Amino acid sequence: MFDVPSLEDIPEDLRSRIKEVADKSGFVPNIFLSLARRPAEWRAFFAYHDALMDKETPALSKGDRELIVVATSAENRCLYCVVAHGAIARIRTRNPRIADQVATDWHSAELDGRQRAILEVAVKIAVEPWTVNDEVLGSLRAHGLTDDDIWDVGSISAFFAMSNRLARLTSTMPNEEFYLLGRLPRTPPELGLTNAGPAADNAVDRLSKAGPVAGLVANHPCGLLDGMTVGIDS
Repeated sequence: MFDVPSLEDIPEDLRSRIKEVADKSGFVPNIFLSLARRPAEWRAFFAYHDALMDKETPALSKGDRELIVVATSAENRCLYCVVAHGAIARIRTRNPRIADQVATDWHSAELDGRQRAILEVAVKIAVEPWTVNDEVLGSLRAHGLTDDDIWDVGSISAFFAMSNRLARLTSTMPNEEFYLLGRLPRTPPELGLTNAGPAADNAVDRLSKAGPVAGLVANHPCGLLDGMTVGIDS
């Protein structure tokens, strides 16, 4: 229904960010172009995304944040977000099984008690927000989450509820590349790095600066496709 703009037709700052992502990951995630028809909203969308997803606390890791996206997007039947963020979740958690498990039945997935409590609250916020009260939020405090962490759980759930609906509105489908990311161990020899250690961590930090999806290929030696040369442990 909605035309997808070409790279040549969008503002320079959007084009530069998208090119940076493509240079690092080897492809342009479809959502980047689907939303580019509204440049001001695109900038706000990805700024909010980065503020929520590119940080980590002791009780709410980057991997946990991605699992929130997978679980809530599955409830909202958003194929794009389940597949795209499932790839990132596999990478962030270093678990090639977890995204499929969470998308299918997070109650039975390989989660610890803290993660299970997080997803229970996140799903409530995404699909039954009227059921969320102080008692429900208190379950997260019992697992060590701070008030800021709990705010992030709610904000991620709410933000991606919007993202799910925008992906549906624009009929945005996942890139084929996402399906294989994070499934098979692989460390590119040209990086000269093992799967752990400060050198790998520093390289990941540098490569992750490009953005929310460029960073996904910089965080784990998993299932990187031909032409994607970045795949080191985070």
